[in-house]
Amino acid sequence: MMTLGSYPKLTLAEARAKAAKAGEEVSKGNDPGRSWVEKKKDDRKAPTIEGLVEEYLEKWAKPRKKTWREDERILHKDVIPFIGRRKAKDIKKRDLVLLLDAVVDRGSPIAANKTYEIIRKMFDFAVSRSLLEYSPCIGIGKPSKPTARDRILDEKEVKTFWGKLDEIPITKGTALAFKLLLVLGQRRGETVSIEWKELDLDKHTWTIPGEKAKNGNPHKVPLPSLAMEIILEAKELAKNNRWVFPGLSGDKCLSPRTMSQTIIKNRELIGIDHFTVHDLRRTMASLMTGMGIPRLTVSKVLNHSEGGTTRIYDRHTYDAEKLQALETWQRKLRNILTEEKAKVVNLKRK
Repeated sequence: MMTLGSYPKLTLAEARAKAAKAGEEVSKGNDPGRSWVEKKKDDRKAPTIEGLVEEYLEKWAKPRKKTWREDERILHKDVIPFIGRRKAKDIKKRDLVLLLDAVVDRGSPIAANKTYEIIRKMFDFAVSRSLLEYSPCIGIGKPSKPTARDRILDEKEVKTFWGKLDEIPITKGTALAFKLLLVLGQRRGETVSIEWKELDLDKHTWTIPGEKAKNGNPHKVPLPSLAMEIILEAKELAKNNRWVFPGLSGDKCLSPRTMSQTIIKNRELIGIDHFTVHDLRRTMASLMTGMGIPRLTVSKVLNHSEGGTTRIYDRHTYDAEKLQALETWQRKLRNILTEEKAKVVNLKRK
């Protein structure tokens, strides 16, 4: 016995055709009922998108990506609420196009591109584990045209931002993290996750371990006096915590996302035209090259990856050049921060 369907959704003519087809299978020695039951079992076992998300995070993203938490955040924010309960095998290209359009339509084209990259990787992962026969992302391009950012803060904006860090409603540790980021120009994730074991306060150096660095290589950062002042102030706040910039709860460091949200939430109080955390790094680099510091040295300070054969043979550490560059930048930054005060003093003397 097997169920053919439900009347009236299944017509009598359709029922006869299904019965005849089942009869043919019986005459061949096959059991159409068993095939139908197996198909239903397979359907029940097929993973939902929510299940695929968790398997992708555990089996692929966490072991391979330092930024897996960002994958997790995006998938839980923009993918699961939209298609999370549906079977992964039932997702069509159109479903993903509509999902990405929704992200773009809310005014987040860059986030839509990130979402596209993550779901494309997730469905490729599903194919590689035989969860799907093909990826529904095939034929879908990035929803928005990527544009290179060129925003840099001018000297007046740098001074304003630095001063506002002591006025806007944020923790002292967050303010210090922003200042250190502007002084040293290292990446946001590397800056907020500094551990005391990475610092040599006697030699005034910070060594970013390879597992934290974007290019996978350890990176030594000289610490000029202004950086040391910030770090020692952070030490008083952190007390015995292993993080230089502890989070608000648990054994966690300050979140990179907190840095971004700080700027977004306090944009009006800061009073500077739209900029992001990464723009501070670009600002520092641009002002350094504008002072005549060689671009190669600035690249070494920022720990950018290099291409070409020369990179393989050049094993010079550039430690002295990096120190000199950061000390030169520090003098420039101190002048920017004290310029207005100096003008006031000169006026009084006149």
